[in-house]
Amino acid sequence: SAFVTTALFGTRSDLKALWSSLFQWKPLRWLLLAVFSPFLLALAGGLVAWLADGRWPDYSSFGVSGEYPEMGVAGFFLFNTCCFGFGEETGWRGFALPQFQRKYNALISTLILSVFWAGWHLPLFVYRPGYVSMGMGAAVGWYFSILAGAMLFTWLFNGSRGSILACALFHGLIDVVFMSEYGNPGMMQYIGILVTFWGIAVLLVYGRANMAPDKRMRHHEGP
Repeated sequence: SAFVTTALFGTRSDLKALWSSLFQWKPLRWLLLAVFSPFLLALAGGLVAWLADGRWPDYSSFGVSGEYPEMGVAGFFLFNTCCFGFGEETGWRGFALPQFQRKYNALISTLILSVFWAGWHLPLFVYRPGYVSMGMGAAVGWYFSILAGAMLFTWLFNGSRGSILACALFHGLIDVVFMSEYGNPGMMQYIGILVTFWGIAVLLVYGRANMAPDKRMRHHEGP
C-alpha cells in the first residue's frame, strides 16, 4: 500500500527512493544496532527477571514460537521479518513517518503514528489470550509500550537516514524476542518495561525535534 500511495501521490523519484530504502544498509553501524540490540534486550530482560524473581529465564527455546513451533528459529525470524518487518515498516516508517515529519517534529510525528499503530493491533484483543484478558490499566500500559516502541523506530529510522531495511530487521527481531518461550511468564512484561525506558532515554538524549543524532527524515534520500 505504501508503494501504491507513493505512486499515486508522489513522483517517480519518490517511488525509486522508497524502493532503494528497502536495501539501504548504510550507515552500517545503524544496521548492526538494529540486528544486535534486540538480543541485548532479551539478555537485559533476563537480568531483570533474575533480580525480580530470583531465577534466570530459559533461553534454550529462544526464537521458537509457542504458536508456530514447527517453523524453527530461522523460519520464525524470516516469517516475522518478511510479514511484520518489511510488511509493516514500509508503510509505517517508509511512508507515514516522513509525511508527518514534514509538518511536525519527531516527537509529535511519533505520537500521531503510535495511535494508528496501536489501532492496527486492536484485533489482537479479540482472539489472542494475553490480550483478551487485559484490563483497562494493562491496556493503557500496553499503549505506552507501543508509544515507546514507536520512539525507538523513529530514532532508528532517522539515525539510519531512512533505512527501511534496518527498521524491518529490528521489527522482526523484536517480535522474536517478545514471542519467544522463556519459561517465565513475567519476561514479556520485563522486556516491555525496558523498551519503555529505552524510548524515554532516546527522547531525553536527542530531544523532541529529531530524536536522533541527525535531522529528522522528511523524505527518502536513498542509499
